[in-house]
Amino acid sequence: MDYKLYRKSIVLFVAISWQLTVHAQNINWRDSLRVLNKEIAQSAWNTDLHLRKAAVNLELQQWQYAIDEYGLILQHEGQNPAALFYRAYASTHLRHYDVARRDYEELLQIFPRHQEARFSLAYVLQVMGKKMDALDQLNQLIEQCPDSAIYYASRAGLEREMKQYDAALYDWQQAIDRNTTEADYVASQVDLLLSLNRKEEARRALDAAVRRGIPRGVLNAWYRRLK
Repeated sequence: MDYKLYRKSIVLFVAISWQLTVHAQNINWRDSLRVLNKEIAQSAWNTDLHLRKAAVNLELQQWQYAIDEYGLILQHEGQNPAALFYRAYASTHLRHYDVARRDYEELLQIFPRHQEARFSLAYVLQVMGKKMDALDQLNQLIEQCPDSAIYYASRAGLEREMKQYDAALYDWQQAIDRNTTEADYVASQVDLLLSLNRKEEARRALDAAVRRGIPRGVLNAWYRRLK
């Protein structure tokens, strides 16, 4: 068999297998949903059952059903942290950013050190165009968790959007220092350096990454841009 045709056949097989797996998982989740609906109908109010039902809605990407279920939970328990967090998560998928923001902010009033909520709020604020507010949330996260590479990387990405290039380069380096083999951080740092026509610094950053153990082949596209 021709190698290219063979490779395409393998790719097609993997894709079909993946789709069948997802389909089977969906059937299992729908079975779970039927069981939970039956239990809810036959029981007095049970928060755990409703949380489990809403979680299945999320797995099935039934965002509005999940939002409705979490809303029902919050009618009974106005400060339920799981309901607030995951209703905001579902609202984000529907691009109801104002609603998501309110839920994240309310959750942070209850649990000010809830990192996932603050990180999610920063994302929502950034999408809403409230970049200074998003930056403030990321600043708080870094103060709270100074060893997190992903928080520094997220702040660097936002600072680049805000054209705060020196701050972004500093934060990319902080992210790299905390996760020395993450090629995406290096690529983002080098991309910014090249956009500023700072090729020698970009080369040094790439060479340092290779010395740290990142395969040169992963970075070849960036080396080619130095020519």
